[in-house]
Amino acid sequence: MLQQVSRTMRLQAGGRAEGDRAVRARLAILFLVLLLVVTAAFSLATGASDASVLSVIGGWFGVFTGVESALSARDAIIIYDIRLPRTVLGILIGASLAVSGATMQGLFRNPLADPGIVGVSSGAGLGAICMIVLGGTVFAPVVGLFGIYALPVAAFGGGLATTFLLYHISTRQGRTSVATMLLAGIALGALAGALTGILVFMADDQQLRDLTFWGLGSLAGATWTKILSAGPIIAAALIASPFLARALNALTLGEATAHHIGISVQKFKRLAIVLVAAATGASVAVSGGIGFVGIVVPHLLRLSIGPDHRYLLPASALLGASLLLLADAVARVIVAPAELPIGIVTSVVGAPFFLWILLSRRGVLDM
Repeated sequence: MLQQVSRTMRLQAGGRAEGDRAVRARLAILFLVLLLVVTAAFSLATGASDASVLSVIGGWFGVFTGVESALSARDAIIIYDIRLPRTVLGILIGASLAVSGATMQGLFRNPLADPGIVGVSSGAGLGAICMIVLGGTVFAPVVGLFGIYALPVAAFGGGLATTFLLYHISTRQGRTSVATMLLAGIALGALAGALTGILVFMADDQQLRDLTFWGLGSLAGATWTKILSAGPIIAAALIASPFLARALNALTLGEATAHHIGISVQKFKRLAIVLVAAATGASVAVSGGIGFVGIVVPHLLRLSIGPDHRYLLPASALLGASLLLLADAVARVIVAPAELPIGIVTSVVGAPFFLWILLSRRGVLDM
Protein backbone atom coordinates (compact mmCIF):
# COMPACT_ATOMS: atom_id res chain seq x y z
CA MET A 1 0.00 0.00 0.00
CA LEU A 2 2.79 2.39 0.95
CA GLN A 3 4.56 1.66 -2.34
CA GLN A 4 1.38 2.39 -4.27
CA VAL A 5 0.92 5.74 -2.48
CA SER A 6 4.57 6.62 -3.13
CA ARG A 7 4.18 5.77 -6.81
CA THR A 8 1.04 7.93 -7.05
CA MET A 9 2.81 10.81 -5.37
CA ARG A 10 5.71 10.64 -7.79
CA LEU A 11 3.35 10.58 -10.73
CA GLN A 12 1.28 13.54 -9.54
CA ALA A 13 4.39 15.54 -8.63
CA GLY A 14 5.75 15.37 -12.14
CA GLY A 15 7.07 11.87 -12.58
CA ARG A 16 6.44 9.79 -15.71
CA ALA A 17 4.50 6.57 -15.81
CA GLU A 18 3.37 4.27 -18.55
CA GLY A 19 0.00 5.31 -19.87
CA ASP A 20 0.31 9.02 -19.15
CA ARG A 21 -0.58 11.54 -21.85
CA ALA A 22 2.89 13.01 -22.34
CA VAL A 23 3.13 12.10 -26.03
CA ARG A 24 -0.34 13.45 -26.76
CA ALA A 25 0.48 16.61 -24.80
CA ARG A 26 3.69 17.22 -26.76
CA LEU A 27 1.87 16.74 -30.06
CA ALA A 28 -0.87 19.08 -28.87
CA ILE A 29 1.68 21.76 -27.98
CA LEU A 30 3.25 21.44 -31.45
CA PHE A 31 -0.20 21.79 -33.02
CA LEU A 32 -0.94 24.83 -30.85
CA VAL A 33 2.30 26.49 -31.96
CA LEU A 34 1.21 26.07 -35.58
CA LEU A 35 -2.28 27.30 -34.71
CA LEU A 36 -0.83 30.43 -33.12
CA VAL A 37 1.26 31.15 -36.23
CA VAL A 38 -1.84 30.82 -38.41
CA THR A 39 -4.04 32.96 -36.17
CA ALA A 40 -1.33 35.63 -35.90
CA ALA A 41 -1.09 35.76 -39.70
CA PHE A 42 -4.89 35.93 -39.93
CA SER A 43 -4.93 38.77 -37.41
CA LEU A 44 -2.37 40.73 -39.44
CA ALA A 45 -4.46 40.25 -42.60
CA THR A 46 -7.83 41.16 -41.05
CA GLY A 47 -9.12 44.70 -41.38
CA ALA A 48 -10.23 47.44 -43.75
CA SER A 49 -6.91 47.53 -45.59
CA ASP A 50 -6.45 45.01 -48.42
CA ALA A 51 -2.87 44.26 -47.35
CA SER A 52 -2.49 40.47 -47.29
CA VAL A 53 -0.16 38.23 -45.35
CA LEU A 54 1.78 37.51 -48.55
CA SER A 55 2.36 41.22 -49.17
CA VAL A 56 3.55 41.63 -45.58
CA ILE A 57 5.95 38.70 -45.95
CA GLY A 58 7.08 40.18 -49.26
CA GLY A 59 7.80 43.46 -47.48
CA TRP A 60 9.88 41.68 -44.86
CA PHE A 61 11.71 39.74 -47.56
CA GLY A 62 12.44 42.93 -49.44
CA VAL A 63 14.17 44.46 -46.42
CA PHE A 64 16.85 41.75 -46.59
CA THR A 65 17.08 41.36 -50.36
CA GLY A 66 16.73 44.96 -51.50
CA VAL A 67 13.76 44.05 -53.69
CA GLU A 68 11.10 46.75 -53.82
CA SER A 69 8.10 45.81 -51.68
CA ALA A 70 4.56 45.64 -53.04
CA LEU A 71 3.35 47.02 -49.72
CA SER A 72 2.30 50.66 -50.06
CA ALA A 73 3.31 53.29 -47.54
CA ARG A 74 -0.28 53.47 -46.26
CA ASP A 75 -0.52 49.70 -45.84
CA ALA A 76 2.89 49.61 -44.14
CA ILE A 77 1.65 52.10 -41.53
CA ILE A 78 -1.52 50.05 -40.99
CA ILE A 79 0.42 46.79 -40.65
CA TYR A 80 3.34 47.93 -38.52
CA ASP A 81 1.74 50.65 -36.38
CA ILE A 82 -1.81 49.31 -35.92
CA ARG A 83 -2.19 45.61 -36.66
CA LEU A 84 1.19 44.29 -35.51
CA PRO A 85 1.09 45.86 -32.02
CA ARG A 86 -2.52 44.72 -31.74
CA THR A 87 -1.51 41.16 -32.61
CA VAL A 88 1.44 41.19 -30.19
CA LEU A 89 -0.73 42.60 -27.40
CA GLY A 90 -3.43 40.00 -28.12
CA ILE A 91 -0.87 37.20 -27.84
CA LEU A 92 0.46 38.53 -24.54
CA ILE A 93 -2.96 39.11 -22.97
CA GLY A 94 -4.49 35.84 -24.19
CA ALA A 95 -1.53 33.86 -22.88
CA SER A 96 -1.54 35.80 -19.61
CA LEU A 97 -5.24 35.26 -18.86
CA ALA A 98 -5.15 31.58 -19.77
CA VAL A 99 -2.03 30.80 -17.73
CA SER A 100 -3.42 32.79 -14.79
CA GLY A 101 -6.60 30.74 -14.96
CA ALA A 102 -4.72 27.45 -15.12
CA THR A 103 -2.56 28.48 -12.17
CA MET A 104 -5.53 29.50 -10.04
CA GLN A 105 -7.40 26.30 -10.87
CA GLY A 106 -4.39 24.22 -9.88
CA LEU A 107 -3.83 26.26 -6.73
CA PHE A 108 -7.46 25.99 -5.57
CA ARG A 109 -7.98 22.51 -7.05
CA ASN A 110 -11.19 23.80 -8.64
CA PRO A 111 -11.92 24.13 -12.39
CA LEU A 112 -14.14 27.16 -11.67
CA ALA A 113 -11.31 29.22 -10.15
CA ASP A 114 -10.26 32.29 -12.08
CA PRO A 115 -8.43 35.56 -11.31
CA GLY A 116 -11.76 37.34 -11.51
CA ILE A 117 -13.21 35.19 -8.73
CA VAL A 118 -10.50 36.03 -6.19
CA GLY A 119 -10.75 39.76 -6.86
CA VAL A 120 -7.55 40.32 -8.82
CA SER A 121 -9.32 41.56 -11.96
CA SER A 122 -11.73 43.69 -9.92
CA GLY A 123 -8.90 45.31 -7.99
CA ALA A 124 -6.95 46.02 -11.16
CA GLY A 125 -10.04 47.44 -12.80
CA LEU A 126 -10.71 49.69 -9.81
CA GLY A 127 -7.16 51.04 -9.95
CA ALA A 128 -7.49 51.81 -13.65
CA ILE A 129 -10.89 53.48 -13.24
CA CYS A 130 -9.54 55.62 -10.40
CA MET A 131 -6.88 56.88 -12.75
CA ILE A 132 -9.36 57.52 -15.59
CA VAL A 133 -11.82 59.48 -13.43
CA LEU A 134 -9.50 61.14 -10.90
CA GLY A 135 -6.33 61.41 -12.98
CA GLY A 136 -6.87 65.13 -13.53
CA THR A 137 -7.54 65.94 -9.86
CA VAL A 138 -6.66 63.67 -6.94
CA PHE A 139 -4.14 61.56 -8.83
CA ALA A 140 -2.68 64.40 -10.92
CA PRO A 141 0.74 63.99 -9.21
CA VAL A 142 0.76 60.31 -10.18
CA VAL A 143 -0.02 61.21 -13.79
CA GLY A 144 2.74 63.81 -13.71
CA LEU A 145 5.18 61.25 -12.35
CA PHE A 146 4.39 58.31 -14.62
CA GLY A 147 2.89 60.06 -17.65
CA ILE A 148 1.44 57.59 -20.15
CA TYR A 149 2.36 54.73 -17.81
CA ALA A 150 0.03 55.99 -15.05
CA LEU A 151 -2.92 53.79 -16.09
CA PRO A 152 -0.96 50.49 -16.21
CA VAL A 153 0.75 51.35 -12.92
CA ALA A 154 -2.60 52.09 -11.25
CA ALA A 155 -4.18 48.87 -12.49
CA PHE A 156 -1.18 46.79 -11.51
CA GLY A 157 -1.11 48.43 -8.08
CA GLY A 158 -4.84 47.81 -7.60
CA GLY A 159 -4.46 44.15 -8.48
CA LEU A 160 -1.52 43.67 -6.14
CA ALA A 161 -3.18 45.56 -3.27
CA THR A 162 -6.31 43.43 -3.59
CA THR A 163 -4.26 40.24 -3.73
CA PHE A 164 -2.21 41.02 -0.64
CA LEU A 165 -5.33 42.07 1.27
CA LEU A 166 -6.97 38.81 0.22
CA TYR A 167 -3.95 36.82 1.33
CA HIS A 168 -3.83 38.45 4.78
CA ILE A 169 -7.55 37.92 5.31
CA SER A 170 -7.38 34.24 4.47
CA THR A 171 -4.09 33.39 6.24
CA ARG A 172 -3.89 32.48 9.92
CA GLN A 173 -0.78 31.19 11.73
CA GLY A 174 1.05 30.69 8.44
CA ARG A 175 -1.69 28.60 6.81
CA THR A 176 -3.94 29.82 4.00
CA SER A 177 -7.52 28.57 3.78
CA VAL A 178 -8.57 28.10 0.17
CA ALA A 179 -12.27 28.32 1.06
CA THR A 180 -11.75 31.59 2.95
CA MET A 181 -9.69 32.96 0.09
CA LEU A 182 -12.43 32.22 -2.45
CA LEU A 183 -15.16 33.75 -0.26
CA ALA A 184 -13.02 36.78 0.59
CA GLY A 185 -12.26 37.21 -3.11
CA ILE A 186 -15.95 37.35 -3.92
CA ALA A 187 -16.50 39.92 -1.16
CA LEU A 188 -13.58 42.07 -2.28
CA GLY A 189 -14.79 41.87 -5.88
CA ALA A 190 -18.22 43.12 -4.76
CA LEU A 191 -16.58 45.96 -2.80
CA ALA A 192 -14.47 46.92 -5.82
CA GLY A 193 -17.62 46.89 -7.93
CA ALA A 194 -19.37 49.25 -5.50
CA LEU A 195 -16.44 51.67 -5.49
CA THR A 196 -16.35 51.48 -9.27
CA GLY A 197 -20.02 52.44 -9.35
CA ILE A 198 -19.28 55.53 -7.24
CA LEU A 199 -16.51 56.55 -9.64
CA VAL A 200 -18.76 56.01 -12.65
CA PHE A 201 -21.35 58.27 -10.99
CA MET A 202 -18.67 60.97 -10.61
CA ALA A 203 -17.40 60.68 -14.19
CA ASP A 204 -18.18 63.19 -16.94
CA ASP A 205 -19.55 62.29 -20.37
CA GLN A 206 -16.17 61.71 -22.00
CA GLN A 207 -14.96 59.60 -19.08
CA LEU A 208 -18.19 57.58 -19.17
CA ARG A 209 -17.57 56.73 -22.82
CA ASP A 210 -13.99 55.73 -22.03
CA LEU A 211 -15.10 53.64 -19.06
CA THR A 212 -17.83 51.88 -21.02
CA PHE A 213 -15.50 50.93 -23.87
CA TRP A 214 -12.66 49.99 -21.52
CA GLY A 215 -14.92 47.94 -19.25
CA LEU A 216 -16.09 45.75 -22.15
CA GLY A 217 -12.50 44.97 -23.16
CA SER A 218 -10.75 45.79 -26.40
CA LEU A 219 -7.42 45.65 -28.20
CA ALA A 220 -8.29 48.67 -30.35
CA GLY A 221 -5.95 51.02 -28.51
CA ALA A 222 -2.92 48.77 -28.86
CA THR A 223 0.32 50.69 -29.34
CA TRP A 224 3.99 49.87 -28.95
CA THR A 225 3.99 52.16 -25.90
CA LYS A 226 1.33 50.04 -24.19
CA ILE A 227 3.26 46.89 -25.05
CA LEU A 228 6.43 48.35 -23.53
CA SER A 229 4.55 49.32 -20.37
CA ALA A 230 2.70 46.04 -19.74
CA GLY A 231 4.60 43.55 -21.87
CA PRO A 232 7.64 43.06 -19.61
CA ILE A 233 5.40 42.29 -16.61
CA ILE A 234 3.31 39.80 -18.56
CA ALA A 235 6.37 38.22 -20.17
CA ALA A 236 8.10 37.81 -16.80
CA ALA A 237 5.01 36.08 -15.36
CA LEU A 238 4.75 33.76 -18.38
CA ILE A 239 8.44 32.86 -18.22
CA ALA A 240 8.14 32.06 -14.50
CA SER A 241 4.96 29.96 -14.86
CA PRO A 242 6.64 26.66 -15.94
CA PHE A 243 8.53 26.64 -12.64
CA LEU A 244 5.17 26.34 -10.85
CA ALA A 245 4.28 23.07 -12.57
CA ARG A 246 5.83 20.62 -10.10
CA ALA A 247 4.22 22.26 -7.07
CA LEU A 248 0.84 22.52 -8.79
CA ASN A 249 0.99 18.82 -9.63
CA ALA A 250 1.82 18.03 -6.02
CA LEU A 251 -1.07 20.13 -4.73
CA THR A 252 -3.54 17.91 -6.56
CA LEU A 253 -2.94 15.39 -3.75
CA GLY A 254 -3.55 17.99 -1.04
CA GLU A 255 -1.41 20.45 0.89
CA ALA A 256 -0.27 17.93 3.48
CA THR A 257 1.00 15.53 0.83
CA ALA A 258 2.68 18.34 -1.09
CA HIS A 259 4.47 19.40 2.10
CA HIS A 260 5.68 15.85 2.76
CA ILE A 261 7.25 15.56 -0.69
CA GLY A 262 9.26 18.76 -0.22
CA ILE A 263 7.01 21.60 -1.41
CA SER A 264 7.02 24.77 0.70
CA VAL A 265 3.28 25.26 0.33
CA GLN A 266 2.93 28.72 1.87
CA LYS A 267 5.85 30.20 -0.05
CA PHE A 268 4.51 28.66 -3.23
CA LYS A 269 1.05 30.14 -2.65
CA ARG A 270 2.52 33.61 -2.18
CA LEU A 271 4.61 33.28 -5.33
CA ALA A 272 1.71 31.98 -7.41
CA ILE A 273 -0.63 34.72 -6.20
CA VAL A 274 1.87 37.49 -6.93
CA LEU A 275 2.52 36.15 -10.44
CA VAL A 276 -1.19 35.92 -11.18
CA ALA A 277 -1.75 39.43 -9.81
CA ALA A 278 1.08 40.85 -11.91
CA ALA A 279 -0.03 39.17 -15.14
CA THR A 280 -3.73 39.89 -14.68
CA GLY A 281 -3.21 43.45 -13.48
CA ALA A 282 -0.99 44.33 -16.42
CA SER A 283 -3.45 42.73 -18.85
CA VAL A 284 -6.48 44.54 -17.43
CA ALA A 285 -4.58 47.84 -17.55
CA VAL A 286 -4.09 47.76 -21.31
CA SER A 287 -7.14 45.82 -22.50
CA GLY A 288 -9.92 46.30 -19.96
CA GLY A 289 -12.22 43.50 -18.86
CA ILE A 290 -11.90 40.36 -21.01
CA GLY A 291 -13.60 37.48 -19.28
CA PHE A 292 -13.79 33.69 -19.42
CA VAL A 293 -10.47 33.06 -21.20
CA GLY A 294 -8.99 31.85 -17.91
CA ILE A 295 -11.81 29.35 -17.39
CA VAL A 296 -12.46 28.03 -20.89
CA VAL A 297 -8.90 27.44 -22.11
CA PRO A 298 -7.46 25.38 -19.20
CA HIS A 299 -10.63 23.28 -18.95
CA LEU A 300 -10.58 22.40 -22.66
CA LEU A 301 -6.93 21.43 -22.47
CA ARG A 302 -7.37 19.44 -19.28
CA LEU A 303 -9.98 17.32 -21.07
CA SER A 304 -7.64 16.64 -24.00
CA ILE A 305 -4.09 16.42 -22.62
CA GLY A 306 -4.69 15.76 -18.93
CA PRO A 307 -3.95 17.70 -15.72
CA ASP A 308 -0.13 17.62 -15.80
CA HIS A 309 0.87 21.27 -15.42
CA ARG A 310 4.21 20.68 -17.14
CA TYR A 311 2.20 20.61 -20.36
CA LEU A 312 -0.99 22.36 -19.29
CA LEU A 313 0.65 25.73 -18.59
CA PRO A 314 2.50 26.18 -21.91
CA ALA A 315 -0.46 24.74 -23.82
CA SER A 316 -2.77 27.22 -22.06
CA ALA A 317 -0.52 30.11 -23.08
CA LEU A 318 -0.59 29.04 -26.73
CA LEU A 319 -4.31 28.31 -26.93
CA GLY A 320 -5.25 31.42 -24.94
CA ALA A 321 -3.26 33.61 -27.33
CA SER A 322 -4.84 31.95 -30.38
CA LEU A 323 -8.41 32.19 -29.08
CA LEU A 324 -8.04 35.85 -28.15
CA LEU A 325 -6.65 36.68 -31.60
CA LEU A 326 -9.59 34.85 -33.21
CA ALA A 327 -12.05 36.66 -30.94
CA ASP A 328 -10.43 39.98 -31.84
CA ALA A 329 -10.67 39.19 -35.56
CA VAL A 330 -14.37 38.39 -35.14
CA ALA A 331 -14.88 41.62 -33.19
CA ARG A 332 -13.32 43.60 -36.05
CA VAL A 333 -15.36 42.14 -38.92
CA ILE A 334 -18.75 41.20 -37.44
CA VAL A 335 -20.06 44.80 -37.37
CA ALA A 336 -17.58 46.40 -39.81
CA PRO A 337 -16.72 49.22 -40.29
CA ALA A 338 -17.47 49.58 -36.56
CA GLU A 339 -15.77 47.37 -33.99
CA LEU A 340 -17.37 45.19 -31.32
CA PRO A 341 -15.65 45.14 -27.90
CA ILE A 342 -13.77 41.87 -27.60
CA GLY A 343 -15.13 41.25 -24.10
CA ILE A 344 -18.59 40.76 -25.62
CA VAL A 345 -17.28 38.08 -27.97
CA THR A 346 -15.48 36.15 -25.22
CA SER A 347 -18.52 36.40 -22.93
CA VAL A 348 -20.90 35.10 -25.61
CA VAL A 349 -18.72 32.02 -25.98
CA GLY A 350 -17.47 31.72 -22.40
CA ALA A 351 -20.67 32.17 -20.40
CA PRO A 352 -22.48 29.12 -21.84
CA PHE A 353 -19.27 27.11 -21.46
CA PHE A 354 -19.01 28.17 -17.83
CA LEU A 355 -22.61 27.08 -17.22
CA TRP A 356 -21.85 23.74 -18.86
CA ILE A 357 -18.90 23.19 -16.52
CA LEU A 358 -21.05 24.19 -13.55
CA LEU A 359 -23.89 21.84 -14.48
CA SER A 360 -21.58 18.95 -15.31
CA ARG A 361 -20.01 19.21 -11.84
CA ARG A 362 -23.22 20.00 -9.98
CA GLY A 363 -23.18 16.73 -8.06
CA VAL A 364 -19.59 17.34 -6.95
CA LEU A 365 -20.18 20.96 -5.96
CA ASP A 366 -23.27 20.08 -3.91
CA MET A 367 -21.29 17.72 -1.68
